Amino acid sequence: MTRSVPEVRRGARSVLSEWRIPTDAAEAIELIVSELSTNAVRHGRAPGRFFEVALTYDGEKAVDVEVSDASSRLPESQEPQLDAESGRGLPLVAALAESWELRGRVVGKTVWARVLTQ
Repeated sequence: MTRSVPEVRRGARSVLSEWRIPTDAAEAIELIVSELSTNAVRHGRAPGRFFEVALTYDGEKAVDVEVSDASSRLPESQEPQLDAESGRGLPLVAALAESWELRGRVVGKTVWARVLTQ
């Protein structure tokens, strides 16, 4: 568990490198991890709780990203104004991922996304 988005990005970059994920897919995954982690920090905080990030590689063609937090508040996709500094995270995830969804947990929620590596 962590509270640091930069720490999560560095960890994801390291794991993706070890797995030898192609650069374009790795960059998309890093961006998804960063966006979902930032959402967890900004909107999913619960007192005394952190957020969790999991990456799973099937060894062939896809990496799954899971970012979980303890808040029951669900993320909402927005259409931000052109000059807005936030509100683009979920549309970005939707554009970069093959698929994504919200998953309930006993405490909080998980945002899951799958990125194809081939």
